[in-house]
Amino acid sequence: KIFQAVVSCIGGDGTIYIIPKLFETALNKLMAEIQNTFKGLGLLIPYCWKKGEACVVRGSDTLWYRAKIVEVSGSTLQVQYIDRGYIESIPQCHLYPTTFYTGIPPFCIPCQLYKTLPIGNFWQQDAVDYLQELLKNEEVEIHVKELPDNPEGKLSISLYFGGMSLSSFMAYQKYCVAEDCQDIQKLGAFEGDLSPSYLLQPLPVPGETFPVTVTHLVSPKEVYICLDSSGNLTKHSATERDASHDSESLNKALKWCNKIVKTLPHLTNFKKELPCLAEYVDGLWYRAKLLSITQLVPVQILVQFVDYGTYLVAPTSRLRHIPCHLLKYPIQAVRVLLAGFKPSSDDKNVERIPYSPEWSLKALWTMVDCVEGKRLSASIITVSPEVTISLYGDDKNLVHLKLIEMGLAELDQ
Repeated sequence: KIFQAVVSCIGGDGTIYIIPKLFETALNKLMAEIQNTFKGLGLLIPYCWKKGEACVVRGSDTLWYRAKIVEVSGSTLQVQYIDRGYIESIPQCHLYPTTFYTGIPPFCIPCQLYKTLPIGNFWQQDAVDYLQELLKNEEVEIHVKELPDNPEGKLSISLYFGGMSLSSFMAYQKYCVAEDCQDIQKLGAFEGDLSPSYLLQPLPVPGETFPVTVTHLVSPKEVYICLDSSGNLTKHSATERDASHDSESLNKALKWCNKIVKTLPHLTNFKKELPCLAEYVDGLWYRAKLLSITQLVPVQILVQFVDYGTYLVAPTSRLRHIPCHLLKYPIQAVRVLLAGFKPSSDDKNVERIPYSPEWSLKALWTMVDCVEGKRLSASIITVSPEVTISLYGDDKNLVHLKLIEMGLAELDQ
C-alpha cells in the first residue's frame, strides 16, 4: 500500500512516527472536541498515577492532547502524546486522568525503515537528530512493506521524500546499511561517459491560446515564458495540465534538495550544458546548466537557471551535482521570440542594451512593465527555426502595442 503522510516526530531510538494524510480531518475533529471538553488547568489534587494510564496533557501551546503515562518519577511524569508520538517530561499539574476517547485508536503510526540496519545496530544520536531536522512536519510518501507482528509493533516501510528513498539517502550518508539501495547513484556524481541532460517542455499546438508568465527578458523581443495553468482561461489543454503537475512536483523535489544540498558533492566537471544545482542570490538552490567559464582565478562559471531563463556568474562553491531524479522534470522556461514588431528606427534614446544595441534600455524597461506580474496569454505562430509567439496582456491586447505607441518599436509585418 502507498499513501501520503506527515512525519510528526522521530523517536530517540529512530522510530519514525507518521500521521497519514487521510487521518487529518478526523484528528482535527477529535482535537476540537478535546479542547471543548477540557478547559482550565490540569489536576491540582494529589493523584496516584500508573504506568500506561490514559490522560490528557496540556501542551506548551496551551492545547490539550491525548497521552499515556510512560514513566512515573516523583512530581514529574514522562508521557507520550499518542497522536503525535513524542515523549515529554511533564509536571503533574499539566495532566488530567481520563477514560474519554480511549476507544479511538492513535492517529500516528510508529514505523521503521524496511531492511535498513543502522551502523552499530542502533540509530546513533547524530543520525536521530538528522532525521528529525530533515523530516519533522514534512509530507512524505509511504510504501508499506511489512505489517507488525503485534499491535504495539512498528510498521516496516520504505519512505520517499522528493522522489528519493530515505534508506538509500541515509546509507549514502553512512548512517546505516540498506539492502535495497538501487537509487543511491541518484545522489552521487555522474560517472564515465554519462552525459545527463534536461527534458524539453512540450508546447501547445500552434494557434491555441494558453496562459503564460514571463520569467526573464533578454530584450523586448526575446523572452522566457512558463506555461501558467493557474491562469483564468476557461479550459486547459492536457499539455498545460501536465506542465502544472510537473511544476508542482518539481517544486516539492527542489524543496527537499535545498534541505540536503550540503550533502551533495561539488562539481568537478565543467562541461558546457552540464545540468547542476546552483545557488541563486536568494540563498536557495535551483536547477541550472553550465554555459561557460568566465574567469580562471578564482574560477567563475556562467550558469543559466533552466526553469526561469535567468543567468548568474557563480563561484564553484555555489554549484553542486544534481540528483538524477531532478532530471525527469521538463525545463519549465521556454525561450521564445515575440512576433509583430521590431526596433524603431526613430528611437533616439542613447542608452542601449549592450548585448543587443538595436534596442534602447527604455524599450526594455517598458516591456518589463508590460509583462511583470501580469496575467498573460500566448499563441504559438511557429516552432521552427525558433519558437515565435504572439503575446497578449491581461487586457487581451498585444503587449508590444505600448512600445509602438511610445515610438520605441514599430510594426513588423
